[in-house]
Amino acid sequence: MEDEKYMRRCIQLARNGLCNTAPNPMVGAVIVHDGRIIGEGYHVRCGQAHAEVNAVRSVREPALLKEATLYVSLEPCAHYGKTPPCADMIVEKQIPRIVVGCQDPFAKVAGRGIQKLRDAGREVVVGVLEDECRALIRRFITFHTRRRPYITLKWAESADGFIDRLRTDGRPTVLSSPLTSMLVHKMRAEHAAILVGTDTARLDNPSLNVRHWYGPAPVRVTIDRHHRLPQDLHLFDGSSPTLVYTRESLEEILADLYDRQLQSLLVEGGSRLHQSFIDAGLWDEIMVEEAPVRLGEGVSAPVVSPRIPYRRECHFGRFYRHYLAAETCPDTPAESLF
Repeated sequence: MEDEKYMRRCIQLARNGLCNTAPNPMVGAVIVHDGRIIGEGYHVRCGQAHAEVNAVRSVREPALLKEATLYVSLEPCAHYGKTPPCADMIVEKQIPRIVVGCQDPFAKVAGRGIQKLRDAGREVVVGVLEDECRALIRRFITFHTRRRPYITLKWAESADGFIDRLRTDGRPTVLSSPLTSMLVHKMRAEHAAILVGTDTARLDNPSLNVRHWYGPAPVRVTIDRHHRLPQDLHLFDGSSPTLVYTRESLEEILADLYDRQLQSLLVEGGSRLHQSFIDAGLWDEIMVEEAPVRLGEGVSAPVVSPRIPYRRECHFGRFYRHYLAAETCPDTPAESLF
């Protein structure tokens, strides 16, 4: 299947924009002439040229565009944002055939780009590797369709089901290895915001930065309903923005994060906060690191219903349970964040 082959390349290219495109989606584009790729591009960074524009600019012989096929993982935009509409540029370049992975859920596009191309007499094929293309931008889709951030829950637990020893102060029990700790920082760089509960903020005094990975630091978020957090915590060191919520409702917090255009949220702890998200059905992905140690007693790990399927993965010698909510990307296999 030629169309699928080139769409897979679009998806591969799109992933190069991870950590830099939000709140825009990751998008890749490929231009093919007579069975040969003559141009490629991806959306590098929010506010800069879109994938289709970069692909067109990479073509050495522009005259070939009039006989080429443009493959793009997401519907070309039809509105003026920080850049002009890509659909207009495609029409102007007289590209006769466009293959689109999936339709854009964003209200200002939502089929308008496809219709604009068809109204201009272009052949448009939609839905090639649609599930894979939707999985690629699942955070973008969730944000615009559910009007809340895409939520990832992450914790490490011992072999006997604890996340920490019981304590009132002192350092937390380290269950992750140096390499899996690096993967946690990678996840932080891939999320717009990171949330910890009151006890985690007070007892662990985390920095919640990305010092073990390259990428932007997430906005730090915590909950302090009773104003118990001291101001000398790392969260308040000014190294990156911090939001403190005193309200009771998770839905209210998520609504505010949505209004702030924070597209994705990584929840790192503690156990009660994780369980609150699980019980409320407010999650899209869960990553649980299985540490090969026993604590005997301590703070119990959050409980996920045994009816929810997961995929077991191995990263740097550690096993993980990877859950993906069915409504996030229906019929799409869970894809590792690592």
